[in-house]
Amino acid sequence: MAELRENLLDWLRDAHAMEQQAEQMLRAQAARIEHYPIVKKRIEEHLQETLGQQELLKGCIERLGGSTSAMKDMMGKMMAFGQAAGGMANSDEIVKGAISSYVFENLEIATYTALIAAAKTVGDAETQRVCEQILPQEQAMAAWVLEHLPQLTEEFLVRDATPNVEAKR
Repeated sequence: MAELRENLLDWLRDAHAMEQQAEQMLRAQAARIEHYPIVKKRIEEHLQETLGQQELLKGCIERLGGSTSAMKDMMGKMMAFGQAAGGMANSDEIVKGAISSYVFENLEIATYTALIAAAKTVGDAETQRVCEQILPQEQAMAAWVLEHLPQLTEEFLVRDATPNVEAKR
């Protein structure tokens, strides 16, 4: 059982680092969006959810006798910075950012689905409850991005085709 708990603890650390990465990406996106207020508002809302998720995960990690991994958190932040910096050069930054967000939300959905199964197997009802609380937030964000992606793409294309109107962000 100790090995099972170690796996769960390691995966919780990974999830915490993933949420640190999400925080950095969401902050960067929100700071750069200028012409798409609905998208910016939803990103800012999800950023607040993400901060809460970090705290919930940290509580699970500490309750299991562990601590967050500074190395994993740092690597996640560096990856987020690279993604944000890379996206700035794209003339279609808003669309590619939305696509990347959808992919990342699905990574989070898969992570929490696995964590729920792991917590259940280990018999950690509190971690299971926490992950079951977080999962619908990630599913809602993924659904929101997918639902709004066609409209966002169309709006970008119209703005991009209009002289003297910035479409990028």
